[in-house]
Amino acid sequence: MTDLRDRLRIPRENLEEINRAILDPKNEIVNEFLAIVSRYGTPEEINRKAKEARALPNLLRRLEEIGSPYREEIEWLARMRDKGAFVSVSGFRRKVLGNRADSTPFKDDYAVTLEISALQFFPWLIAEAKQAIEKGELMPGRYIRVRSMKEQVADNGDTLAVAAAMQIIGASYVETLDTKGTDGSNIHLGGPETITGYFGGVGEPNEHALQWVDEFLGYYTTYGIKQVLNINPGTVLLGYFLHKLGIDVEFKISVYMGNDNPYAALWTLIGAKLFAREDGTTSLVGFNWSNSVDNATIEATAPIRKALGFEDVVRFEHHITETYKSIVIQPYDRTEELVELADHVKNISAKHEGAGPEVDATREHPSDILEYFLTKEEIEERGLMPYLEQNYLDKHAALNRTAAALTERGLSFIAAANLHPPDRR
Repeated sequence: MTDLRDRLRIPRENLEEINRAILDPKNEIVNEFLAIVSRYGTPEEINRKAKEARALPNLLRRLEEIGSPYREEIEWLARMRDKGAFVSVSGFRRKVLGNRADSTPFKDDYAVTLEISALQFFPWLIAEAKQAIEKGELMPGRYIRVRSMKEQVADNGDTLAVAAAMQIIGASYVETLDTKGTDGSNIHLGGPETITGYFGGVGEPNEHALQWVDEFLGYYTTYGIKQVLNINPGTVLLGYFLHKLGIDVEFKISVYMGNDNPYAALWTLIGAKLFAREDGTTSLVGFNWSNSVDNATIEATAPIRKALGFEDVVRFEHHITETYKSIVIQPYDRTEELVELADHVKNISAKHEGAGPEVDATREHPSDILEYFLTKEEIEERGLMPYLEQNYLDKHAALNRTAAALTERGLSFIAAANLHPPDRR
């Protein structure tokens, strides 16, 4: 067995050959990538533009300049934060455990990030915050968005408002770029009637990988958007490249990438290690597993993540609930499995893409992932907005149910840090 294992060693000359290929001035695919980056300036200039774009005063000023109605709601959110209107972590624990909360030890080193998807419209965040205040609920520590970038930019400054709100509440968030496999990039596919054509991969064919880089840098420098969804091996590699150059962008791998076994994870993490910076960081900060993985797969991969120095860098993102329609067989609820993992696997997020299935099953309009791709105009024409907002609030309820389940086992969670301080009684 030892002899067999030694045969897997990567020779130094192989690494040198990889470097020679990448650094070769005649390597046209690298040249084309670098040409796009150069249009935005040096890495230092690019980061400076993003930092200025992301600065909260600048985001608020831009909302003011366009007369956005969201500016006032942002101010309300900040006031509620400052007055301590949201339940504290200790307060939530007492709500779940009663007097036992004060004597129960919690495994804070294994805190699970509470994640929700998808925050399509800024007003939903305000509705969620109002409900959280009223009911003593937690706001997520991480938000995923999959709304059209071009549409949200033009919608009363929705992009600016979400960027500002995330800083106010103390949460991370991810945007989904318009350059993606369902954007018509594959001219031979279109809509449900060709759905099996996507089984070859939700891709970034031909020139689209470079278009993804261009779009990413555009939103990074204009809105300060730091994290985006990633669905393709080519754009994963280019995301590594951007970070290696010194550009402080990050990405999370989507569930659509289909990482469903430890070997797929090892391959992805090897790439991250090859292009990690000297400080050990990588642009890969979120790793969304396929819905099909079980606890054994995550447990088997956790030591590999640690061995490569990524335990605190790369978050394992795991779907706990899914939309009721169009993605998985229902009922789908992984809460109990999460609780079993959360006391010994670090840096996990619990992603809530649907209500608890027992709730969604009772709704007049259950959650449906295909509705992520509807335009706001289509949603309003069909009278769906109230239903979709309710679906979102149902996901929020599922997230709080998960937080309660963790609490009951003496396990910790990460909610919106600026809203839910650990020490306020």
